[in-house]
Amino acid sequence: MGFDKPTPIQEKAIPVILAGKDLIACAQTGTGKTAAFVLPILNKISKSGTTSLNTLILAPTRELAIQIDQQIQGFSYFLGVSSVPIYGGGDGIVWEQQKKALETGAEIVVATPGRLIALLAGGKIDLSTLEHLVLDEADRMMDMGFSDDILKIVNYLPQNRQTILFSATMPPKIRQFSMKILNKPEEISIAIGKTASGVTQAMYSVYDTQKEELVRHILTQRNYEAVIIFCSTKDKVKALYKTLRKSFDIEAFHSDLEQLEREKIMSAFKNRKVKILIGTDIISRGIDVVGIELVINYDTPGDPEDYVHRVGRTARADAKGEAITFVNPKDQPKFVRIEKLIGMAVTQNPLPAHLEKGPSYSGGEASKANPFPTSTATDPSFKKKKKKKKKPSQTSGSGPKSYPSTTTTEASNVTKPASELAPSKYGQRRNVIDSNSSN
Repeated sequence: MGFDKPTPIQEKAIPVILAGKDLIACAQTGTGKTAAFVLPILNKISKSGTTSLNTLILAPTRELAIQIDQQIQGFSYFLGVSSVPIYGGGDGIVWEQQKKALETGAEIVVATPGRLIALLAGGKIDLSTLEHLVLDEADRMMDMGFSDDILKIVNYLPQNRQTILFSATMPPKIRQFSMKILNKPEEISIAIGKTASGVTQAMYSVYDTQKEELVRHILTQRNYEAVIIFCSTKDKVKALYKTLRKSFDIEAFHSDLEQLEREKIMSAFKNRKVKILIGTDIISRGIDVVGIELVINYDTPGDPEDYVHRVGRTARADAKGEAITFVNPKDQPKFVRIEKLIGMAVTQNPLPAHLEKGPSYSGGEASKANPFPTSTATDPSFKKKKKKKKKPSQTSGSGPKSYPSTTTTEASNVTKPASELAPSKYGQRRNVIDSNSSN
């Protein structure tokens, strides 16, 4: 399978897992985390000769669950060890297939929390023989509101088990949660919050009205074989796809698609039958596609860690890749936080000559103090606002005008402080797997 030597996370984690110790492991995306926990567990199962359910792996999304299951099948091809993915979103046939697979027996179950809870409540799965519990992308599961579901699942498990937690970030809530389910864990941290060294990062300071033409320009500069474009919402994904599909080999990936459609699109992208994929953060983690050349953040991610995960789709396994981020005036403070997290200033590229001048961006304290630079007055999207009476807070005279740190809703012209309008990262999504109301 091309494994010549272990990655740093594999080198450090595999001995700990083989020793039977609980583990908290933190490493950036694309570093080989799946093999780091799958290989030692497969080794233990093959040596023990067990044929009962031995390992439960919990993952936040159906795509990641399917991918882990596929990797297990590859690693265990000559071992006779079987696995089954358990996830929501499919039709009745998929549901029956999952139940049948459990009944016939599998040593490893890879599941999303919501579907597993349904099986446990219906008495369809017995976890009494379990020896290993793995939480993959634990921080993502916390963000999605699965902490209560995970604790419910843990209540079905034997206390005498090995628990392994993998996470790309380690906020305090993860550490606090881990103490509830792990027993004296070893800890490993590798390059938290850093992007892969093979990624060439750049940004454009733009107005929203310039983004579409800019992305067209970028995509025509080279004959890219594999590109991912990230948008902040599925509505933007749909709109951009509708605009670009006439000119490019492109597909949209979002939660409104049926599971079969999502699988077909992802398979086509992996096999290079589709060259460009537009999606939300649903594809920013756990989707292992080799050879992605370019990642475009059409919208600046709101969470700095999400930037690391998006950028991590390229330059995997020491490969090279590009990451380009579009930063509008409103999102400049977000990008300042991103630069702080990754510990570097991202190169600002000039806009193509055929586009009008974009907003100024200086980064650092200047952006924090005034997220709406003076040049926003030239943005076409601000023209309607000029008709309204100017607020006293704006300066008069011939000098540049300052804009208060506010956000105007699209549905109305009511201006509110940005802090009141900012939604929580994943809305009200709790205890729901792959809800259509989210990404």
